[in-house]
Amino acid sequence: MSIQNSLNHEFHWGQTLAPESVKNHYRTQQTFKHPGKFVGSLEGIKTMKRVLILGSSGSGKSTLARQLGLKLELPVIHLDRHFWHPGWVGTPTPEWRNMVHRLVQRDIWIMDGNYRETLDMRLEAADSVVFLDLPPWICAMRAIKRRVQYLNRPRPDIAEGCKEPLLDPQLFQFVRHVLSYPDRAKPYVMQQLNSIAHEKHVIHLRSTKDVNNFLSAPIDYPPLHLIRYSQMPQQRPSADLVRIPMD
Repeated sequence: MSIQNSLNHEFHWGQTLAPESVKNHYRTQQTFKHPGKFVGSLEGIKTMKRVLILGSSGSGKSTLARQLGLKLELPVIHLDRHFWHPGWVGTPTPEWRNMVHRLVQRDIWIMDGNYRETLDMRLEAADSVVFLDLPPWICAMRAIKRRVQYLNRPRPDIAEGCKEPLLDPQLFQFVRHVLSYPDRAKPYVMQQLNSIAHEKHVIHLRSTKDVNNFLSAPIDYPPLHLIRYSQMPQQRPSADLVRIPMD
């Protein structure tokens, strides 16, 4: 990603969305008000049809979205693929909000991405939220590794024409941006999650081990194709399909 474009787009998380009063409050209590609602597995969750994944750059949002999509049989929406155009040109805010509004109207999805301009409508539409709250140094290392892995070619979760340059003169600034996430953006995210914890499933994952345990945990409800089948009207079998017991 053009680092300057990324910073221009996300750096205001700590300014616009997390005023100093909010940051000071949550800086002293980096925990949630509703610990019983912030679980680390799928146990007790009866359905997940609209799942929102949040977290710092490099926390593994897109990877988790793909893995969880396979597990729950849900389509995955990478917001980066919709926001960025070739050459790392972003979508204007009014058009972006309209686009995300259409995306969240779909019946089922797993959606990853931060994008503060649309967080309100995504939180409202989601039935479940996964917050990847990994240590910032891990996120920074992963972000650098990703640049090497996809050097001069687009990532699978990004639009064509958006190549990852390794030798970007603002790489150091980007790393600082990732490392500052706990003070810059996390306070606001936690505030928002606390506000919805009483009505939605909020899953708080704080380490790679948490993520692995979450993905390997059994689910408490049938896969989506079985749910769809169980909701179909039951029809009487035709005579040629009735099996007659033989003596």
